[in-house]
Amino acid sequence: MATKTKPGKKGVKAAPKKVVKKAAKKAVPKAAAIVFKPTKLKRVRPVPSDIEIAQAGKLKPIIHIARELGIRENELELYGPYKAKIKLEILERLKNKSNGKYIDVTAITPTPLGEGKTTTTVGLSQALGAHLGKKVITAIRQPSMGPTFGIKGGAAGGGYSQIIPMEDFNLHLTGDIHAITAAHNLVAAAMDTRIMHEKEQDDEKLFNALCPANKKGERKFSPTMLRRLKKLGIAKTNPNDLTPEERTRFARLDIDESTITWRRVVDINDRMLREVEVGRGKDEAGHAHMSGYDITVASEIMAVLALTTSLEDMRERFGRMVVATNKRGEAVTVEDLGVAGAVTVLMKDAIKPNLMQTLEGTPATVHAGPFANIAHGQSSIIADMIALKLVGKDGYVVTESGFGADIGMEKFFNIKCRYSGLIPHVVVMVATVRALKMHGGGPKVVAGKPLASEYTDENLDLLKAGLPNLERHIQNALKFGVNVVVAVNSFATDTNAEVELIREAALKMGAMDAVVSTHWADGGAGAKKLAEAVVKAAEKPSNFKFLYDVKRPIKEKIETIAAEIYRADGVDYTPEAEEQIERYTRLGFGDLPICMAKTHLSFSTDAAQKGAPTGFRITVREVRASAGAGFLYPILGDMRTMPGLPTRPSFYDVDLDLKTGKVVGLF
Repeated sequence: MATKTKPGKKGVKAAPKKVVKKAAKKAVPKAAAIVFKPTKLKRVRPVPSDIEIAQAGKLKPIIHIARELGIRENELELYGPYKAKIKLEILERLKNKSNGKYIDVTAITPTPLGEGKTTTTVGLSQALGAHLGKKVITAIRQPSMGPTFGIKGGAAGGGYSQIIPMEDFNLHLTGDIHAITAAHNLVAAAMDTRIMHEKEQDDEKLFNALCPANKKGERKFSPTMLRRLKKLGIAKTNPNDLTPEERTRFARLDIDESTITWRRVVDINDRMLREVEVGRGKDEAGHAHMSGYDITVASEIMAVLALTTSLEDMRERFGRMVVATNKRGEAVTVEDLGVAGAVTVLMKDAIKPNLMQTLEGTPATVHAGPFANIAHGQSSIIADMIALKLVGKDGYVVTESGFGADIGMEKFFNIKCRYSGLIPHVVVMVATVRALKMHGGGPKVVAGKPLASEYTDENLDLLKAGLPNLERHIQNALKFGVNVVVAVNSFATDTNAEVELIREAALKMGAMDAVVSTHWADGGAGAKKLAEAVVKAAEKPSNFKFLYDVKRPIKEKIETIAAEIYRADGVDYTPEAEEQIERYTRLGFGDLPICMAKTHLSFSTDAAQKGAPTGFRITVREVRASAGAGFLYPILGDMRTMPGLPTRPSFYDVDLDLKTGKVVGLF
């Protein structure tokens, strides 16, 4: 297989040429670029809560952050003094500039508490920028409010390695997720209403309603209607010229309701909405049917946002999103519903990456937030494209893949890098003593409950027993031909013997280096050795390659991931999944990459199987098509697309200090 990624026909694009040329002429800097100056940390012992540290942090005005990066003022849209959006026109100005080094931070299979992947991403960036003098940008996802108010809490990093303002980062930010929620539910409303109207109207009434005549008897097609006509092979632009047969083909979508895959979304963990009946109002009598809600970050619109490369590309992808098939077995798309243009309008600002900063004043882009166990778990291609140009050939972009490497890293390589054409230089594999002890047979780890003594006391035998989990993840990364550096994210209860055991084992397993890092407690200074190891590894040759050829059959791609990444003995398919695979192959979606939806707590589909399990099979329960985003996602085992709240959610601690106006208890 080829060792170098190349953009396909839907690959890397800049903003539309007319818009770009016009903007480029006006692109006169209002202020010259300035030399980066780090923000000095004031570390406190014992380490305070994340939110206390974040609120005590010294913020640079976001315009200052932009000037340090060489972003012009007219390439920004300000959202208050400390966050902004970057306009896509910047790509045209920077198009001839060389890309920086591309670093992906991933992790071993985590405990339910997480192993500090985002914290490591931020700490590494702070070390590169504030301590090694490298030009660097942290590129991470925007968190969903589901986990923020649920079991996990804030996701801006932690300790002295955070993105700030932390409250803005975790709550609303610039409204991108709200835009996705509105756009997704607009599609759901359009689909259900169209089905209702088609049942109640004959072909003539339906056509007349869609293309009403004015007082002169003139009709016209909207832009989205012209796109549908082109798909149907009807080369006419005047509605009055359509034959009766063409009018029927154009106006009647004839959706097979049993094939509907488009549900509704909301950005909170609301398990009671997993299955709902809609259409029970008196005006909708006779149209009641079952539907349900997924969490917003699992929406295909979110996946499109993360994988698109330009405004033009995003518009096309929205149009290709499939909501169902018709009674002839053909795909019914968002373009067919006539709502793709409106969805693009709702998302026209969300496509612009958000600019923020770390506690040490290094820049960060925060953009898109697809779940990693459900969707592909990466920040946006557009943010990375801009960041790599801004840092230049001697700089670094440090991004992060959600959950363990069997999910996030695999999807980063096989999906994100495939569409972006960007080549990764180094994988940073985060490991903790705590997680490896769990994989070695330690007691169950439960969020919100104190850790058992096995995790807080030295126990080398338990730690050794868990090392196969780290080894398998390192082996998987090496299969892609990328250099691996292990970051041992050290906690206060870890002993020197324990962290040294992990470090020595990682080197024997094939990692280029393994470094103990204390960035949570010490900020960038605690990750300086890790940063040095990453710089060294990024200079070494690599031989990046994909795990599979997208042209192979759907089942073969699923089974390749199952065998090569999970080490499963085989794959079983439900009758529903078999039918869906056959349908998607027939519809022409068979050459899309695969995005497995599975538990993040095990290599298998059973969250209770820790370590490096073997002798298991996986079951594909269902397969959904994200044709607009550009992947198929098999749902494995009991994986849910709407999380639930625990008995004691994190929102109990979140409140507002009415005297100061500050958010308290976020994390």
